[in-house]
Amino acid sequence: MDQVEFISGRTRIYGIVGHPIAQVRSPEMITAELFSRGRDAILIPIHILPADVETCVPQVMRIQNLDGLVFTTPFKQIACAFADELGAQALAVGAINALARRSDGRWVGDIFDGLGCVEAFRRRGHSFTGKRVMLIGAGGAGSAIGVAVAHQSPAVLRIFDIDSARAASLTEKVRRVDPRIEIICDQPNVDGIDILLNASPVGMLDDPRMPIAAETIPGNVVVFDAIVKPEETKLLRIATAGGCETIRGREMMRGQIAKIVDFFLV
Repeated sequence: MDQVEFISGRTRIYGIVGHPIAQVRSPEMITAELFSRGRDAILIPIHILPADVETCVPQVMRIQNLDGLVFTTPFKQIACAFADELGAQALAVGAINALARRSDGRWVGDIFDGLGCVEAFRRRGHSFTGKRVMLIGAGGAGSAIGVAVAHQSPAVLRIFDIDSARAASLTEKVRRVDPRIEIICDQPNVDGIDILLNASPVGMLDDPRMPIAAETIPGNVVVFDAIVKPEETKLLRIATAGGCETIRGREMMRGQIAKIVDFFLV
């Protein structure tokens, strides 16, 4: 065979920008969704170093057959600067994970991480309403998840980030969504909670660490990890061993892939 049939000079290009990039699953999943809709398009991984992102991304955006970008760790907040316009979720969160070129050449950004997380829980039959939630990570993904969860009216939301300013910023965003929620900025712990959410990069790829210092997790806690690769992190293994129901990052991705492609194809 001297050629493949899935790409040609007419193929439209999308990319996912991150550092690192080897862990992402968007190339497989978004490309599959585009093909399922009859689009001649492909999403490719783009590895950019943090020191280069402000100069490199605007140049990438000048590629004429590039129609959109996805942003992952650690670029979801800085990526707002590349947008001509931000959607409602992005304005609330202060970060984006998708940037789409419109027919008039303008670039519009929005974020879908939080909506994907809530949808993953809904598909498993779980609601955040009235629950006590521990959220680890208040960066781009964590802020999006925190805001989306706040819209579901949990009773308590504990927030931890190694950057206390990010945790404080997310606290204010949650208060604007629903001032009735009891918000606690605290070290990660599993005492008295119903749901544990990891939205930090701790545990990604070959990282053997845990985002929380817990050798066991009570079996009544539902544990979610936003990390996609590996699909079963150390956190999820320990949670499963303790009898917890676990929800994987890939499930969150399924919840947001269709929404991102809808956004790209407007």
